[in-house]
Amino acid sequence: MVKHQPLQVYEKQVFVSFVTGIYGCRWKRYQRSQDESSRWECTWFVILCSSFLLLLFWAYFWLMHFTFMLCYQYTAPFLHLGALVTVTAISWLVAGYVVRRERSNIQVMVLFIYIVVLLGLCLAPLTFTCPCIMDRHSLKPRPSIIGRRGAPMLAPENTAVSFNRALQHGASSLEADVTISVDGVPFLMRDHTLRRTTDVTKVFPARQYEDASFFNWTEIRSLNAGQWFLESDPYWTVASLTVKERSRIGNQTVCSLVEMLRLAARANSSVLLNIHKPPPEHPRYRSWFMDTLRAVQKAGIPLKRVTWTPDTDRGRVRGLHQTTSEKLSVEAIRQRGITSLTLHYSKASHKELQEYLANNVSVTVYPVNEPWLYSILWCSGVPSVSSDAPHVLRKVPYPIWLMSQSAYNFIWMTSDLVSLAIVIGVFFFQKIYLCVCCNRWRMSGMQNYNPEHIMLSAVARRSSRDVNIMKEKLIFSELNNGLSSTEELSLYPENGYVRYSHGGLSR
Repeated sequence: MVKHQPLQVYEKQVFVSFVTGIYGCRWKRYQRSQDESSRWECTWFVILCSSFLLLLFWAYFWLMHFTFMLCYQYTAPFLHLGALVTVTAISWLVAGYVVRRERSNIQVMVLFIYIVVLLGLCLAPLTFTCPCIMDRHSLKPRPSIIGRRGAPMLAPENTAVSFNRALQHGASSLEADVTISVDGVPFLMRDHTLRRTTDVTKVFPARQYEDASFFNWTEIRSLNAGQWFLESDPYWTVASLTVKERSRIGNQTVCSLVEMLRLAARANSSVLLNIHKPPPEHPRYRSWFMDTLRAVQKAGIPLKRVTWTPDTDRGRVRGLHQTTSEKLSVEAIRQRGITSLTLHYSKASHKELQEYLANNVSVTVYPVNEPWLYSILWCSGVPSVSSDAPHVLRKVPYPIWLMSQSAYNFIWMTSDLVSLAIVIGVFFFQKIYLCVCCNRWRMSGMQNYNPEHIMLSAVARRSSRDVNIMKEKLIFSELNNGLSSTEELSLYPENGYVRYSHGGLSR
């Protein structure tokens, strides 16, 4: 059996194939160019990759725009100092590139861009405002914490145990989502269905996708509203619960509005109600308003402690506090008789908050679960926040950082002057170092002048493409010489006979 040895063995080079295919539609090995990439090709490839990364950055920035802007507003002074240190540190590289080489347009452009960036960073604090840069005596009182659906990180949302945990961790108010049952009983439920927070799939599997408002109170009360929390562990807090707490949570049922209002009345706290209106085909579509008011009156809580959120029938509930989640102007707020706003943190800028507060409009911001966000809203003067984590915000007795305007101005000016001094010093040092090196070369290097060294260095600087072309010419010249020598030898063979292939002379 004859085994054939392959003439060539190729590496797969999957990554190279992918890059060449995407970059130049050259998917086959034989389509690849063996020449080295030119400077323009490398530049274009860098531009292509940079554009792709920039698009990814802008997509992320667009999705997380409001959170990013708040975070930037809070950390802008520190980001400014960090960027200034970075630009100052790279001055050594820029100076080495600009000073040590021959003058060119690229060097002038690099120097110009560097100077513009440096001056822009020095003046950057003029373009941003940070609420935490203020005098300590101007700091407003600590914002009150509203337990948003209780304490949903420690217990199932909108349950009695959740509201109890929120009050235990310092919440001054409670926020709940209210739904009206088919028999007119207001109960607490965030979702439109019962699938996520109850065991309706086991008790009523045929109705698991049905709207929660089409169940009567007896059916709703028979559902378990705590076991899902222990099984899914949405906030990774179940492991920190005791056996007694887990047992209590596992036996929770859906909470009614009356139960929650009575709990708030005993704790002397206020309530914020987010009411889900029933659909038009619901039996209580026209009477949901009276069902809610009857529950408030039945609970015995003072009307001044109840905040009304729906934008309908405000004239019939003048005894309650009026709020809205719609962002309105001050004039529209006064026309509607609203006394407060409940805004998402992404819709509340520092300037707008100051305008609302200056016109005696109370603002509640939600959801505030991080200490840094709580600190920046505290510095902005927000009177209250709605949080899923009152146990976390309870541990923030003071803003994470606070600095007076005079102290920040001193740090700003000092850092700018130090940065400019270092950059100028680096450029002067590089220039002096270059002059010293040139003098040494003139004094010592030129004494040993050798033209052969210059020729060798010139050859060494040849591009690799020229070298490859020279090699190919040398190989072809050697092949031609070999062929010519073979023809000459064929005229005088060793056996003394001379032959021609086309009937010529033969011996």
